[in-house]
Amino acid sequence: MRIIRPVLSSLVSSVYVVAMSILLVCPVSGGQNTSWILIDTKALTLKVMQGDKEAVTFTDIAIGRYGADTDRRRGDNTTPLGHFTIAWITEDTSFHRFFGFRYPSQEYAERAFLAGYLDKKTWNVIRRAFASGRLPPQDTILGGNLGIHGIGKGDIHVHRQYNWTNGCVALTNEQIDRLTKWISIGTSVEIR
Repeated sequence: MRIIRPVLSSLVSSVYVVAMSILLVCPVSGGQNTSWILIDTKALTLKVMQGDKEAVTFTDIAIGRYGADTDRRRGDNTTPLGHFTIAWITEDTSFHRFFGFRYPSQEYAERAFLAGYLDKKTWNVIRRAFASGRLPPQDTILGGNLGIHGIGKGDIHVHRQYNWTNGCVALTNEQIDRLTKWISIGTSVEIR
């Protein structure tokens, strides 16, 4: 009796080879970075979280000089509350180092559109940017260029006494250097 084995098409064979190559190169467990950032605007802390456990806590952070809000607009000097991701990293800035948020988020844009202060054209541009994985425009009524940064050559005493930013989250230069190892493009940030 002859055993008949099915013949795989060249396409199926190619997909199988690629899949096996990926599995061999990338471990199934332990290969994902589960770190995320939790910023508490009331306690003025930034925590690096590993799943649901605290890995590192930074205290005495500074936020926008007028606090935090879910309806942030350009120039209001508030820090946006909500969920964001790190979209870009700049190593050498006047603020020492900068981790830029993917802001405005789709939720911010939708709220602003429904409230009537973001026009439909701009709302659609923001939605298309998210759908294509691009950074949304940074020059709308919602503002932009927000993130986590150091103080650069700023006064450490001012930093420790006041919320002084235009809407970003600021740490000391030493803290931002320590935070660097936990941050990459795509890191999740929750601001509460």
